[in-house]
Amino acid sequence: MKYLLLNGHGININVDGARLHIKDGRTSVKENPVKYIFNPKMIDFDNIVIYGHNGAITFEAMRWLIKHNVQLTLLNWNGRLLTNLMPTEAKQTKLKFKQYQAYQNKTKKVFLARKIIEAKIKGSQAVLDYLKIRYPEINDNIEKRASKLKQAKTVREVMNVESQVAMVYWKELKKILNKKFDFNGRKYGNSKRPVGAIDEINALLNYGYALLESQCYGAINSTGLDTHIGYLHEIQEGGAPLVYDLQEPFRWLVDYAIINALENKVFVKKDFIRTENYNIRLRPSGAKKLTKELEKIFNMKVDYKGKKYTWAFIIRMKTKELARYLSGKRLGIDFGNPMPVLERQDTYELRQKILNLSYSEAKKMGIGKGALHDLKRRAKGDKPFKIYKKVQEKLLSD
Repeated sequence: MKYLLLNGHGININVDGARLHIKDGRTSVKENPVKYIFNPKMIDFDNIVIYGHNGAITFEAMRWLIKHNVQLTLLNWNGRLLTNLMPTEAKQTKLKFKQYQAYQNKTKKVFLARKIIEAKIKGSQAVLDYLKIRYPEINDNIEKRASKLKQAKTVREVMNVESQVAMVYWKELKKILNKKFDFNGRKYGNSKRPVGAIDEINALLNYGYALLESQCYGAINSTGLDTHIGYLHEIQEGGAPLVYDLQEPFRWLVDYAIINALENKVFVKKDFIRTENYNIRLRPSGAKKLTKELEKIFNMKVDYKGKKYTWAFIIRMKTKELARYLSGKRLGIDFGNPMPVLERQDTYELRQKILNLSYSEAKKMGIGKGALHDLKRRAKGDKPFKIYKKVQEKLLSD
Protein backbone atom coordinates (compact mmCIF):
# COMPACT_ATOMS: atom_id res chain seq x y z
CA MET A 1 0.00 0.00 0.00
CA LYS A 2 1.37 3.38 -1.06
CA TYR A 3 -0.39 6.74 -0.79
CA LEU A 4 0.13 9.95 -2.74
CA LEU A 5 -1.27 12.86 -0.73
CA LEU A 6 -2.26 16.07 -2.53
CA ASN A 7 -2.80 19.25 -0.46
CA GLY A 8 -3.60 22.91 -0.82
CA HIS A 9 -4.88 25.11 -3.66
CA GLY A 10 -4.59 24.49 -7.40
CA ILE A 11 -4.32 20.69 -7.51
CA ASN A 12 -4.45 19.47 -11.08
CA ILE A 13 -4.65 15.96 -12.53
CA ASN A 14 -4.75 15.43 -16.30
CA VAL A 15 -3.47 13.18 -19.09
CA ASP A 16 -1.16 14.34 -21.85
CA GLY A 17 0.29 11.97 -24.42
CA ALA A 18 -0.99 8.91 -22.50
CA ARG A 19 0.96 10.00 -19.44
CA LEU A 20 -0.69 11.04 -16.17
CA HIS A 21 0.35 14.51 -14.99
CA ILE A 22 -0.26 15.49 -11.38
CA LYS A 23 0.46 18.90 -9.88
CA ASP A 24 0.24 19.15 -6.11
CA GLY A 25 -1.46 22.16 -4.54
CA ARG A 26 0.22 25.07 -2.83
CA THR A 27 -0.36 26.33 0.69
CA SER A 28 1.50 29.63 0.25
CA VAL A 29 2.37 32.02 -2.58
CA LYS A 30 6.10 31.26 -2.31
CA GLU A 31 5.65 27.49 -2.51
CA ASN A 32 6.53 25.64 -5.72
CA PRO A 33 4.07 22.76 -6.20
CA VAL A 34 5.53 19.30 -6.70
CA LYS A 35 4.79 17.75 -10.10
CA TYR A 36 4.53 14.06 -10.94
CA ILE A 37 4.45 12.36 -14.33
CA PHE A 38 3.56 8.68 -14.70
CA ASN A 39 3.93 6.65 -17.88
CA PRO A 40 1.26 4.03 -18.65
CA LYS A 41 1.65 0.90 -16.46
CA MET A 42 4.33 2.70 -14.42
CA ILE A 43 2.49 4.25 -11.48
CA ASP A 44 3.56 2.89 -8.08
CA PHE A 45 0.79 4.43 -5.95
CA ASP A 46 -2.31 2.47 -4.92
CA ASN A 47 -4.32 5.40 -3.65
CA ILE A 48 -4.23 9.14 -4.43
CA VAL A 49 -5.62 11.07 -1.46
CA ILE A 50 -6.87 14.60 -2.05
CA TYR A 51 -6.95 16.76 1.08
CA GLY A 52 -7.01 20.01 -0.81
CA HIS A 53 -9.09 23.17 -1.15
CA ASN A 54 -9.59 23.43 -4.88
CA GLY A 55 -8.34 22.05 -8.16
CA ALA A 56 -9.34 20.02 -11.21
CA ILE A 57 -9.24 16.52 -12.61
CA THR A 58 -10.12 15.66 -16.21
CA PHE A 59 -12.39 12.84 -17.37
CA GLU A 60 -9.41 11.29 -19.13
CA ALA A 61 -7.42 11.32 -15.88
CA MET A 62 -10.28 9.53 -14.11
CA ARG A 63 -10.31 6.93 -16.87
CA TRP A 64 -6.51 6.56 -16.65
CA LEU A 65 -6.68 5.92 -12.87
CA ILE A 66 -9.50 3.39 -13.22
CA LYS A 67 -7.60 1.52 -15.96
CA HIS A 68 -4.51 1.40 -13.73
CA ASN A 69 -6.45 0.17 -10.69
CA VAL A 70 -5.60 3.30 -8.67
CA GLN A 71 -8.11 4.51 -6.10
CA LEU A 72 -8.82 8.24 -5.73
CA THR A 73 -9.88 9.31 -2.23
CA LEU A 74 -11.39 12.73 -1.56
CA LEU A 75 -11.34 13.94 2.04
CA ASN A 76 -13.30 16.81 3.57
CA TRP A 77 -11.60 19.69 5.42
CA ASN A 78 -12.15 17.85 8.75
CA GLY A 79 -10.52 14.64 7.57
CA ARG A 80 -13.80 12.88 6.82
CA LEU A 81 -14.18 10.73 3.73
CA LEU A 82 -16.26 12.50 1.06
CA THR A 83 -16.07 10.00 -1.78
CA ASN A 84 -13.93 7.49 -3.67
CA LEU A 85 -13.22 7.02 -7.35
CA MET A 86 -12.88 3.24 -7.51
CA PRO A 87 -11.43 0.78 -10.02
CA THR A 88 -14.00 -1.32 -11.89
CA GLU A 89 -16.15 -3.23 -9.39
CA ALA A 90 -16.06 -7.02 -9.40
CA LYS A 91 -19.35 -8.27 -10.84
CA GLN A 92 -20.74 -10.81 -8.35
CA THR A 93 -24.53 -10.83 -8.63
CA LYS A 94 -24.97 -14.25 -6.99
CA LEU A 95 -22.72 -13.22 -4.12
CA LYS A 96 -24.77 -10.08 -3.51
CA PHE A 97 -27.93 -12.20 -3.43
CA LYS A 98 -26.33 -14.44 -0.75
CA GLN A 99 -25.31 -11.29 1.13
CA TYR A 100 -28.93 -10.09 1.20
CA GLN A 101 -30.13 -13.52 2.37
CA ALA A 102 -27.63 -13.49 5.25
CA TYR A 103 -28.83 -10.03 6.25
CA GLN A 104 -32.39 -11.39 6.56
CA ASN A 105 -31.18 -14.39 8.58
CA LYS A 106 -31.18 -13.26 12.23
CA THR A 107 -28.83 -16.04 13.38
CA LYS A 108 -26.20 -15.24 10.73
CA LYS A 109 -26.55 -11.51 11.27
CA VAL A 110 -25.93 -11.76 15.03
CA PHE A 111 -23.08 -14.24 14.45
CA LEU A 112 -21.30 -11.82 12.10
CA ALA A 113 -21.92 -8.86 14.39
CA ARG A 114 -20.38 -10.78 17.30
CA LYS A 115 -17.37 -11.82 15.21
CA ILE A 116 -16.74 -8.22 14.11
CA ILE A 117 -16.81 -6.86 17.67
CA GLU A 118 -14.88 -9.83 19.04
CA ALA A 119 -12.04 -8.96 16.65
CA LYS A 120 -12.28 -5.25 17.47
CA ILE A 121 -11.92 -6.01 21.19
CA LYS A 122 -8.87 -8.20 20.54
CA GLY A 123 -7.22 -5.40 18.58
CA SER A 124 -8.07 -2.82 21.24
CA GLN A 125 -6.69 -5.09 23.97
CA ALA A 126 -3.47 -5.55 21.98
CA VAL A 127 -3.04 -1.75 21.92
CA LEU A 128 -3.63 -1.51 25.69
CA ASP A 129 -1.18 -4.37 26.35
CA TYR A 130 1.38 -2.59 24.18
CA LEU A 131 0.92 0.61 26.20
CA LYS A 132 0.89 -1.15 29.56
CA ILE A 133 4.46 -2.39 29.00
CA ARG A 134 5.59 1.25 28.89
CA TYR A 135 2.99 2.99 31.06
CA PRO A 136 2.05 1.21 34.33
CA GLU A 137 -1.01 3.45 34.75
CA ILE A 138 -2.74 1.44 32.02
CA ASN A 139 -4.49 -1.17 34.12
CA ASP A 140 -7.76 -2.31 32.56
CA ASN A 141 -8.38 -5.61 30.78
CA ILE A 142 -11.22 -4.97 28.36
CA GLU A 143 -11.40 -8.60 27.22
CA LYS A 144 -12.84 -9.51 30.63
CA ARG A 145 -15.50 -6.86 30.18
CA ALA A 146 -16.41 -8.40 26.83
CA SER A 147 -17.59 -11.68 28.40
CA LYS A 148 -21.23 -10.74 27.75
CA LEU A 149 -20.58 -10.76 24.00
CA LYS A 150 -21.15 -14.53 23.74
CA GLN A 151 -24.56 -14.16 25.38
CA ALA A 152 -25.71 -11.37 23.05
CA LYS A 153 -28.79 -12.55 21.15
CA THR A 154 -29.43 -9.41 19.10
CA VAL A 155 -27.31 -6.90 17.20
CA ARG A 156 -28.41 -4.24 19.67
CA GLU A 157 -27.02 -6.31 22.55
CA VAL A 158 -23.75 -6.74 20.64
CA MET A 159 -23.57 -2.96 20.13
CA ASN A 160 -24.23 -2.40 23.84
CA VAL A 161 -21.25 -4.58 24.76
CA GLU A 162 -19.09 -2.74 22.21
CA SER A 163 -20.18 0.62 23.62
CA GLN A 164 -19.25 -0.38 27.18
CA VAL A 165 -15.86 -1.74 26.11
CA ALA A 166 -15.13 1.34 23.96
CA MET A 167 -15.88 3.64 26.89
CA VAL A 168 -13.24 1.86 29.00
CA TYR A 169 -10.77 1.68 26.10
CA TRP A 170 -10.85 5.44 25.45
CA LYS A 171 -10.71 6.16 29.16
CA GLU A 172 -7.43 4.20 29.34
CA LEU A 173 -6.00 5.78 26.18
CA LYS A 174 -6.84 9.22 27.52
CA LYS A 175 -4.27 8.67 30.30
CA ILE A 176 -1.54 8.50 27.66
CA LEU A 177 -2.83 10.67 24.83
CA ASN A 178 -3.43 13.63 27.12
CA LYS A 179 0.30 13.71 27.83
CA LYS A 180 0.99 14.49 24.19
CA PHE A 181 -1.87 16.79 23.09
CA ASP A 182 -5.34 17.65 24.32
CA PHE A 183 -7.77 14.74 24.12
CA ASN A 184 -11.36 14.98 25.33
CA GLY A 185 -12.47 11.46 24.42
CA ARG A 186 -14.38 10.25 21.37
CA LYS A 187 -17.85 11.32 22.49
CA TYR A 188 -18.66 14.97 23.04
CA GLY A 189 -21.29 17.59 22.41
CA ASN A 190 -25.05 17.14 22.19
CA SER A 191 -24.79 14.39 19.59
CA LYS A 192 -22.29 12.40 21.68
CA ARG A 193 -20.51 11.62 18.42
CA PRO A 194 -17.13 12.86 17.12
CA VAL A 195 -18.57 14.88 14.21
CA GLY A 196 -15.91 17.58 14.18
CA ALA A 197 -12.64 17.40 16.10
CA ILE A 198 -12.41 19.67 19.13
CA ASP A 199 -8.83 18.65 19.90
CA GLU A 200 -5.69 17.51 18.10
CA ILE A 201 -6.02 13.79 18.89
CA ASN A 202 -9.54 13.60 17.49
CA ALA A 203 -8.38 15.40 14.35
CA LEU A 204 -5.72 12.70 13.89
CA LEU A 205 -8.20 9.90 14.60
CA ASN A 206 -10.80 11.28 12.18
CA TYR A 207 -8.26 11.54 9.38
CA GLY A 208 -6.81 8.10 10.11
CA TYR A 209 -10.19 6.40 10.22
CA ALA A 210 -11.10 8.07 6.91
CA LEU A 211 -8.08 6.46 5.23
CA LEU A 212 -9.00 3.11 6.82
CA GLU A 213 -12.54 3.58 5.50
CA SER A 214 -11.10 4.17 2.04
CA GLN A 215 -9.09 0.94 2.36
CA CYS A 216 -12.25 -0.98 3.24
CA TYR A 217 -14.12 0.52 0.29
CA GLY A 218 -11.36 -0.72 -2.00
CA ALA A 219 -11.41 -4.22 -0.49
CA ILE A 220 -15.19 -4.52 -0.85
CA ASN A 221 -15.11 -3.12 -4.38
CA SER A 222 -12.57 -5.74 -5.48
CA THR A 223 -14.61 -8.55 -3.92
CA GLY A 224 -18.02 -7.68 -5.36
CA LEU A 225 -19.97 -7.31 -2.12
CA ASP A 226 -22.58 -4.57 -1.63
CA THR A 227 -21.35 -1.75 0.62
CA HIS A 228 -24.96 -0.89 1.55
CA ILE A 229 -25.70 -4.16 3.38
CA GLY A 230 -23.95 -4.62 6.72
CA TYR A 231 -24.53 -6.84 9.73
CA LEU A 232 -23.41 -4.74 12.68
CA HIS A 233 -24.33 -1.31 11.33
CA GLU A 234 -27.89 -0.83 10.13
CA ILE A 235 -28.88 0.25 6.62
CA GLN A 236 -28.94 4.03 6.38
CA GLU A 237 -29.55 6.47 3.56
CA GLY A 238 -26.28 7.57 2.03
CA GLY A 239 -24.31 5.24 4.31
CA ALA A 240 -22.13 2.20 3.67
CA PRO A 241 -22.79 -0.21 6.58
CA LEU A 242 -20.55 -3.02 5.30
CA VAL A 243 -17.63 -0.57 5.04
CA TYR A 244 -18.23 0.50 8.65
CA ASP A 245 -18.46 -3.17 9.68
CA LEU A 246 -15.14 -3.99 8.05
CA GLN A 247 -13.46 -0.99 9.67
CA GLU A 248 -14.15 -2.18 13.22
CA PRO A 249 -11.66 -5.10 13.43
CA PHE A 250 -8.90 -2.87 12.03
CA ARG A 251 -9.39 0.42 13.87
CA TRP A 252 -6.53 -0.55 16.15
CA LEU A 253 -4.15 -0.03 13.19
CA VAL A 254 -4.98 3.69 13.17
CA ASP A 255 -4.79 3.96 16.97
CA TYR A 256 -1.41 2.21 16.98
CA ALA A 257 -0.04 4.41 14.17
CA ILE A 258 -1.07 7.59 15.99
CA ILE A 259 0.30 6.42 19.35
CA ASN A 260 3.66 5.58 17.74
CA ALA A 261 3.77 8.94 15.98
CA LEU A 262 2.96 10.82 19.19
CA GLU A 263 5.59 8.93 21.17
CA ASN A 264 8.17 9.79 18.53
CA LYS A 265 7.07 13.45 18.61
CA VAL A 266 6.21 13.44 14.90
CA PHE A 267 3.55 16.16 15.29
CA VAL A 268 3.91 19.73 16.52
CA LYS A 269 1.28 22.35 17.31
CA LYS A 270 1.82 23.99 13.90
CA ASP A 271 0.49 20.84 12.22
CA PHE A 272 -3.02 21.77 13.41
CA ILE A 273 -5.32 24.74 12.91
CA ARG A 274 -8.49 25.82 14.69
CA THR A 275 -11.35 26.88 12.41
CA GLU A 276 -13.84 29.70 12.96
CA ASN A 277 -16.30 27.04 14.21
CA TYR A 278 -13.79 26.06 16.92
CA ASN A 279 -12.99 22.72 15.32
CA ILE A 280 -9.45 21.43 14.93
CA ARG A 281 -8.24 20.23 11.55
CA LEU A 282 -4.91 19.04 10.19
CA ARG A 283 -2.78 21.43 8.22
CA PRO A 284 -1.20 19.98 5.04
CA SER A 285 2.01 19.32 7.00
CA GLY A 286 0.11 17.29 9.61
CA ALA A 287 -1.86 15.36 6.99
CA LYS A 288 1.36 14.48 5.17
CA LYS A 289 2.99 13.21 8.36
CA LEU A 290 0.00 11.13 9.40
CA THR A 291 -0.40 9.63 5.91
CA LYS A 292 3.22 8.50 6.05
CA GLU A 293 2.75 6.98 9.53
CA LEU A 294 -0.41 5.13 8.47
CA GLU A 295 1.29 3.85 5.33
CA LYS A 296 4.04 2.32 7.50
CA ILE A 297 1.53 0.50 9.70
CA PHE A 298 -0.65 -0.70 6.79
CA ASN A 299 2.53 -2.12 5.24
CA MET A 300 3.65 -3.79 8.47
CA LYS A 301 3.78 -7.58 7.91
CA VAL A 302 2.17 -10.33 9.96
CA ASP A 303 2.25 -14.13 9.80
CA TYR A 304 -0.94 -15.69 8.46
CA LYS A 305 -1.39 -19.24 7.18
CA GLY A 306 2.34 -19.82 6.98
CA LYS A 307 3.12 -16.67 4.99
CA LYS A 308 3.76 -13.00 5.69
CA TYR A 309 1.23 -10.43 4.52
CA THR A 310 0.84 -6.69 5.02
CA TRP A 311 -2.12 -5.53 7.09
CA ALA A 312 -3.45 -3.75 4.01
CA PHE A 313 -3.55 -7.11 2.24
CA ILE A 314 -5.07 -8.82 5.32
CA ILE A 315 -8.03 -6.41 5.07
CA ARG A 316 -8.61 -7.61 1.51
CA MET A 317 -8.15 -11.25 2.51
CA LYS A 318 -10.70 -10.94 5.31
CA THR A 319 -13.16 -9.35 2.89
CA LYS A 320 -12.72 -12.31 0.54
CA GLU A 321 -13.15 -14.74 3.45
CA LEU A 322 -16.39 -12.94 4.35
CA ALA A 323 -17.56 -13.35 0.74
CA ARG A 324 -16.75 -17.07 0.86
CA TYR A 325 -18.63 -17.45 4.13
CA LEU A 326 -21.70 -15.67 2.76
CA SER A 327 -21.65 -17.79 -0.39
CA GLY A 328 -21.45 -21.01 1.67
CA LYS A 329 -17.85 -21.88 0.73
CA ARG A 330 -16.60 -21.38 4.32
CA LEU A 331 -18.13 -22.71 7.53
CA GLY A 332 -17.11 -19.71 9.61
CA ILE A 333 -15.23 -16.43 9.72
CA ASP A 334 -12.67 -15.07 12.18
CA PHE A 335 -11.86 -11.38 11.72
CA GLY A 336 -9.48 -11.56 14.70
CA ASN A 337 -7.06 -13.97 13.05
CA PRO A 338 -4.24 -13.06 12.60
CA MET A 339 -3.89 -11.46 16.00
CA PRO A 340 -1.96 -8.20 16.21
CA VAL A 341 1.47 -8.72 17.77
CA LEU A 342 2.76 -5.41 19.13
CA GLU A 343 6.15 -5.55 20.78
CA ARG A 344 8.47 -2.95 22.26
CA GLN A 345 11.85 -2.91 23.97
CA ASP A 346 11.48 0.27 26.01
CA THR A 347 9.42 -1.28 28.80
CA TYR A 348 8.81 0.49 32.09
CA GLU A 349 10.87 -2.19 33.85
CA LEU A 350 13.84 -1.74 31.51
CA ARG A 351 13.76 2.05 31.83
CA GLN A 352 13.81 1.79 35.64
CA LYS A 353 16.68 -0.72 35.53
CA ILE A 354 18.75 1.66 33.40
CA LEU A 355 17.99 4.72 35.52
CA ASN A 356 18.88 2.88 38.76
CA LEU A 357 22.04 1.25 37.36
CA SER A 358 25.33 2.50 38.82
CA TYR A 359 28.49 2.87 36.77
CA SER A 360 30.22 0.11 38.77
CA GLU A 361 27.33 -2.31 38.15
CA ALA A 362 27.32 -1.43 34.47
CA LYS A 363 31.07 -2.05 34.25
CA LYS A 364 30.61 -5.58 35.64
CA MET A 365 28.05 -6.21 32.88
CA GLY A 366 30.48 -5.05 30.24
CA ILE A 367 28.62 -1.78 29.59
CA GLY A 368 30.97 1.17 29.18
CA LYS A 369 30.53 4.58 30.82
CA GLY A 370 29.64 6.30 27.54
CA ALA A 371 27.15 3.59 26.61
CA LEU A 372 25.48 3.81 30.03
CA HIS A 373 25.27 7.59 29.81
CA ASP A 374 23.52 7.27 26.44
CA LEU A 375 21.14 4.62 27.80
CA LYS A 376 20.22 6.80 30.79
CA ARG A 377 19.59 9.76 28.52
CA ARG A 378 17.21 7.74 26.37
CA ALA A 379 15.51 6.11 29.37
CA LYS A 380 14.71 9.56 30.81
CA GLY A 381 13.13 10.72 27.56
CA ASP A 382 9.64 10.04 26.24
CA LYS A 383 10.66 8.66 22.86
CA PRO A 384 10.71 4.89 22.23
CA PHE A 385 14.19 3.43 21.90
CA LYS A 386 15.89 0.17 21.00
CA ILE A 387 18.99 -1.46 22.41
CA TYR A 388 21.06 -4.45 21.42
CA LYS A 389 19.53 -7.74 22.47
CA LYS A 390 22.65 -8.81 24.41
CA VAL A 391 22.64 -5.56 26.39
CA GLN A 392 18.92 -5.97 27.09
CA GLU A 393 19.50 -9.51 28.39
CA LYS A 394 22.29 -8.28 30.69
CA LEU A 395 20.12 -5.51 32.09
CA LEU A 396 17.13 -7.75 32.79
CA SER A 397 19.09 -10.69 34.18
CA ASP A 398 19.25 -10.92 37.98
